[in-house]
Amino acid sequence: MCCDDRKMASHIVGYPRMGPKRELKFALESFWDGKSSAEDLQKVAADLRSAIWKQMSEAGIKYIPSNTFSYYDQVLDTTAMVGAVPARYNWNGGEIGFDVYFSMARGNAAVPAMEMTKWFDTNYHYIVPELAPETKFSYASHKAVSEFKEAKALGVETVPVIVGPVSYLLLSKPSKGVEKSFSLLSILPKILPVYKEVIFELKAAGATWIQFDEPMLVMDLESHKLQAFTEAYAELESTLSGLNVLVETYFADIPAEAFKTLTGLKGITAYGIDLVRGTKTLDLIKGGFPHGKYLFAGVVDGRNIWANDLAASLSTLQELEGIVGKDKLVVSTSSSLLHTAVDLVNETKLDKEIKSWLAFAAQKVVEVNALAKALAGQKDEAFFSSNAAAQASRKSSPRVTNEAVQKAAAALKGSDHRRATNVSARLDAQQKKLNLPVLPTTTIGSFPKTIELRRVRCEYKAKKISEEEYVNAIKEEISKVVKLQEKLDIDVLVHGEPERNDMVEYFGEQLSGFAFTANGWVQSYGSHCVKPPIIYGDVSRPKAMTVFWSSMAQSMTARPMKGILTGPVTILNWSFVRSDQPRFETCYQIALAMKGEVEDLEKAGINVIQIDEAALMEGLPLRKSEHAFYLEWAVHSFRITNVGVQDTTQIITHVCDSNDNIHSIIDMDVDGITTENSRSDEKLLSVCMGVKYGAGIVPAVYDIHYPRIQSIEETADRINKKLAVLKTNIFWMDRISGYGLMTRKYSQLKLALKNVIAAAKSLCVCTKFKKVKTE
Repeated sequence: MCCDDRKMASHIVGYPRMGPKRELKFALESFWDGKSSAEDLQKVAADLRSAIWKQMSEAGIKYIPSNTFSYYDQVLDTTAMVGAVPARYNWNGGEIGFDVYFSMARGNAAVPAMEMTKWFDTNYHYIVPELAPETKFSYASHKAVSEFKEAKALGVETVPVIVGPVSYLLLSKPSKGVEKSFSLLSILPKILPVYKEVIFELKAAGATWIQFDEPMLVMDLESHKLQAFTEAYAELESTLSGLNVLVETYFADIPAEAFKTLTGLKGITAYGIDLVRGTKTLDLIKGGFPHGKYLFAGVVDGRNIWANDLAASLSTLQELEGIVGKDKLVVSTSSSLLHTAVDLVNETKLDKEIKSWLAFAAQKVVEVNALAKALAGQKDEAFFSSNAAAQASRKSSPRVTNEAVQKAAAALKGSDHRRATNVSARLDAQQKKLNLPVLPTTTIGSFPKTIELRRVRCEYKAKKISEEEYVNAIKEEISKVVKLQEKLDIDVLVHGEPERNDMVEYFGEQLSGFAFTANGWVQSYGSHCVKPPIIYGDVSRPKAMTVFWSSMAQSMTARPMKGILTGPVTILNWSFVRSDQPRFETCYQIALAMKGEVEDLEKAGINVIQIDEAALMEGLPLRKSEHAFYLEWAVHSFRITNVGVQDTTQIITHVCDSNDNIHSIIDMDVDGITTENSRSDEKLLSVCMGVKYGAGIVPAVYDIHYPRIQSIEETADRINKKLAVLKTNIFWMDRISGYGLMTRKYSQLKLALKNVIAAAKSLCVCTKFKKVKTE
């Protein structure tokens, strides 16, 4: 570089790891299926890491992360690093290999996987560590050091990234059977020696910087939890001597007390702050920033795909420069780029105008460095001018605003949109029409997407087959799914959604205001990737979206066929959302669009309609003070979709992570809820005890995230536990269900569902489960 590095400092918190063509995804699945070796998998991973490091180095990034590349997720990597392997995986010490690592993530033939939950308020997931007072920690994975050495051998100096010790413990849960009073932070002194070993080995390998991710600092933490950060880094201080140490935070503002704790930590050189979602933290920085410390200013959004407003960001950086000093300010992404798509270059068919408004991970790297250079007096005028033109284009484009939609959405605020009849009366009317058994069975939605089905869809999109050929192929697949469910004796059927590759993408493709990528994949968990739609403008529904397929499926059976839709909040939270208006306004627009679809399904004779809101709680703000407002508009948006249906039409929703907000779920005013209750140690049971809830509850007892098949006895035991809490005089039905089954193979699905049905039927013969009318 032609000027002082200190004045051109740029940093990337983390980078997508699947690769531009999802190379790691396919390598993982090939390895899991036994079609390739561990060496093959490791080579693909090494090639991807090398390409990422090279890309950032060539772009001029000074602080390049290492150890952010994971085979599953970074928290599981930390569990391996500290040797916190639950006893059921029979690990006997030594370096943790793929067998133990993937058993924790996916389970195996003998034991289930560890719980998986959302990473803060993102659509990324992590494997939850299971800890107990007797947990013995040991240095069991040298991945952080190995990857640092790997990069160094390629001529790239990196900053090793490790999940910080306090955040790791706070993101964990007590092992099964541990007393509820057990404090996870009580074992902090036991885990720190492992961190010391890792630090010592990194120093010996030549590391000059190390990054500890401590995102829990943005949460509402009690004083004793904040004190744990102080104690942890005081204990690590002497080991960290000689290293530059960055503590990175992201996803929200840092509360004042947490900011005071963060900036007072011993042995810390730099602080990483999210200035996109944490704009209020700017006031804390202005109020007092430690002299001589670095500020890694996260001004480039790591979670959305809109091009940075370079002029505005540069202005913010120049203001910060006057506070922290010219040589102590580092331009950074606000969070890991893991949450964005990889490279806009791969989008050869995306609309030219919309494409000019976007920046994927590769483009954000360029933005970061462009801002760093501008701050150092080497502003690329042409680049900034092009960026300004794109910003102006997005603000003025007539494609963004639809006055009729905005007016209709604004009119919604005058009513809370509740169905006229209470749930008890509705359930009576529905049962008379549907005549379901005591423990009716169903599945949540999607069936496996076979290679043949994927081929047909690809050929149709490529216009290699006619619409008639496509419809006939989908009709044949629906018929197969319907016959299978009838053979298994499932009570309420689904059509398997063969016409949909991804539920949010499917609806977005048919709604106005959405754009779609060809290769904009984002990792959700493990090898599972999603391709989020881009909401760039006002949303409306030009025509019916699912009525044709649902009606076709209903004509094939006398049993009730569910219409399956994605709810407005989930469509919002699983998309890249426009940033030029409040999220709730966009959500109301989507709700109006889905309302029309619900009413059309009802007119077509579909009597059970499932409106999935799997991501309802995913969007819950990290600040507790913001929860009430979010839940108010999110639940209201859902009620808008079905306020006009008849009492005899049963409305079901599917929600995840509902346990801490059961009252908001009740406020959705549905006839039944389906919720995960298979991988989370049946938390729903304790939540429902003592809660007055008159609608149907549908606890999912089969987890589809890993291939292990539950036995009839195990499934029956789970159902029995639920029935002990979900009493028939309170709960009208207990529907036995599983998540959407698209991730499983038909061979697994048939056996799993057969066991679920057998377990339900074995319980139905017991006289104590005779149906009692809801009071």
